Amino acid sequence: MTELGWGRRFEDPIRIGDRALVTLLDAGEYITALPKKEHAVPEWQAAMEALIMVAEGGGPTMFARIGIMRALNRHYVPELNPKGKEPHWGRRKLKRDQ
Repeated sequence: MTELGWGRRFEDPIRIGDRALVTLLDAGEYITALPKKEHAVPEWQAAMEALIMVAEGGGPTMFARIGIMRALNRHYVPELNPKGKEPHWGRRKLKRDQ
């Protein structure tokens, strides 16, 4: 039987530098140890809310993991690849379209 409450483990531990968040309790302690200014950021507040909901209400630990990963990567901006798609003009038409 799986553990209940704050002792539940993530399916994949969250690696932060040389530290690993293995349980919900580890993640909660990490968030509460953040500086107050960073702790008040909406992404961390949402992550903590997801942690509490999973720990006390049940549900998949993946929800809490997603919240933490979103808060950790909140400054990441995906790079736009301008050559991702070719424009449609200049291509030959098919025989059926002529």
